[in-house]
Amino acid sequence: MTRPQLPPGVPPVLKRLGGALLVLLALSVTVYALFYLAPGDPARLACGERCNPQQIAQVREQLGLNDSVVTQYLHFLQGLLAGRDSSGGAGLVVHCDAPCLGFSYQNDQQVTDLLLERLPATFSLAIGAMAIWLVIGVGTGLLSALRRGGITERVLTVLTLAATGTPVFILGLLLLMAVCAYLRWLPFPTYVPFGEDPEQWAWNLLLPWVALGFFESAKYARLTRSSTLDTLAEDHIRTFRAYGVGERAIVTRHALRGAVAPVIALSAVDFGTLIGGAVLTESLFGIPGLGKTLIDGVRVVDLPVVVGVVLAMGTAVVIAGVVADLLYAVADRRVALA
Repeated sequence: MTRPQLPPGVPPVLKRLGGALLVLLALSVTVYALFYLAPGDPARLACGERCNPQQIAQVREQLGLNDSVVTQYLHFLQGLLAGRDSSGGAGLVVHCDAPCLGFSYQNDQQVTDLLLERLPATFSLAIGAMAIWLVIGVGTGLLSALRRGGITERVLTVLTLAATGTPVFILGLLLLMAVCAYLRWLPFPTYVPFGEDPEQWAWNLLLPWVALGFFESAKYARLTRSSTLDTLAEDHIRTFRAYGVGERAIVTRHALRGAVAPVIALSAVDFGTLIGGAVLTESLFGIPGLGKTLIDGVRVVDLPVVVGVVLAMGTAVVIAGVVADLLYAVADRRVALA
């Protein structure tokens, strides 16, 4: 009697998910240690400068800062996984649902609720920028590979180098000055939620999309070009040419799929990074997303908010890495999920 076999691909996927969970656990330990065990008094930060020692001691007790370091971290981890109760003023017990990241020092709002409020703006920025960098980057890279050695490739190479060497905040400032200040084609961007007015949502995000998408498209152009040239140089492509298969069919049916596989994987990682917060772009254009929330939290030393955003960034990147590996394997069958 043979032992039952798991479906192909299940063990590697589980291995990757287990590795991702270990990375997230290590990230939570690191973030907690850096922010809550660093020099400074979280109780004083939460209470404010005008609090007397008795009030600070009361806040310290409410936050559980009198417990041991290990106990504090276990309470922090319990809040992330199952939520936790904490004592508030006048003997009240405040419940924080999982994943509990604590309460903001500035307005006593749950950090999780604050992040969920800011996530749609960041997601809107990320999805539009990704569409632009894929269209421009993949199209430019593919055209450059197919026109290798000609004037078209030289022009596209110069444009790619220019985009690579232009920081996103410089490009954003140039767009604001040219489009909004001098030409007055568009008003200065003000974020409008998609649910309120989809048309204004798109118009107000157009410049941030272009700035971030054009900046990111440079590396996709280079990656697409190199991947396409490598694929076109493989033996099976030469065999197709020898059998008289047309160049267009070779590129669209065979070469493009192998060339786009790394682009798909990189897009997943970059999208996860942007979900963590495009700090410069959001700050420049005033987008109330996770990146701007991080800057505001650092400015007023709101530790729970800073920790929450950093954990959200790390979680998004880790999840995106797992998704990127899976997408790469789906796009290119030669890659094994091992």
